[in-house]
Amino acid sequence: MFLDDLKKLLTSPTLLRLDSILSPKLVPVLYAVGIASIGLWAIGHFINSFSWNFGNGLWGLLEIAVYGLAALVALRIGCEALLVFFKSHDEATQVVARTRVPSTLLEEVREAIHDLSQDDEDGISPATDPAPFITPPEPPLSPTVKRTAKRTPPTP
Repeated sequence: MFLDDLKKLLTSPTLLRLDSILSPKLVPVLYAVGIASIGLWAIGHFINSFSWNFGNGLWGLLEIAVYGLAALVALRIGCEALLVFFKSHDEATQVVARTRVPSTLLEEVREAIHDLSQDDEDGISPATDPAPFITPPEPPLSPTVKRTAKRTPPTP
């Protein structure tokens, strides 16, 4: 799912438009890059510390455990703080998006489609889902005869 979101982000015109906020969508990318960089630092520090001697290598393992854990905690706190900041200002961004008036019918349709694609929680099922089964009404037990005036003879 992460790669699909990144592919959609890079191939869509979202990067060129300023009517939607992009930063909250980039926080998971920032978090993944941060974890990867901490991992690369740990591997490089491990190799470099053991290249000196065994004692420095053991000291390097302790440094990786302490500083690596501290870096992971700091990265997590920073990314969560960014998400909280963007979530608290989400109402303001929606107000700004509502004040922008589209100039053509094509832009109105594009914005409507964009808004529909953003609303994943509306309960709209995809077209591939089967239609719900509705039981047909049962026929009455005894047939009722409707008589019209003068055209239908009475039943004996």
